[in-house]
Amino acid sequence: METPPIKRLNQELLDAVAEKAQSRPRLRQNHDFHEAPEKVQRFLNALQPGTYVRPHRHLRAPDGNGFEFFLVLQGVLGMLILDEQGQVIHTERIEAQGPTRGVELAEGNFHTLIALEPNTVMFELKEGPYQPSTDKDFLPMFPAEGMSEAQHWVSKWQSYFPL
Repeated sequence: METPPIKRLNQELLDAVAEKAQSRPRLRQNHDFHEAPEKVQRFLNALQPGTYVRPHRHLRAPDGNGFEFFLVLQGVLGMLILDEQGQVIHTERIEAQGPTRGVELAEGNFHTLIALEPNTVMFELKEGPYQPSTDKDFLPMFPAEGMSEAQHWVSKWQSYFPL
């Protein structure tokens, strides 16, 4: 009998993606379930504490939808929603074992993410196809990834989520 064409999301995969994130300079690692040109992006995103996600929003063409759906499978994630001046206007704690395990963020909302526990892994779902040059609209007052001042923001944003 032939094996059906399925992709498994199991603990072994979560562990492997989280381990790769530990060794990456960005302290993050994706694992795609989709192919680049597909209209629905489905992927794991593993984040380690200390990773910097530059605040951004997603905008799509009028016939598209820039929503993002986040489901935490392992660990704890902090989401901050910011206004156009970079001020935090909402925080959301998303936990694999907590009261809020996932959220859908509507198009056009500036946001950033903070890994609050080691080996945090989430499943993301959003409209594709992925276009690197237009996928994210960054808030200009925040440093690009890899800049030394980015860690200042990680520390500041972590303070919104006391242990």
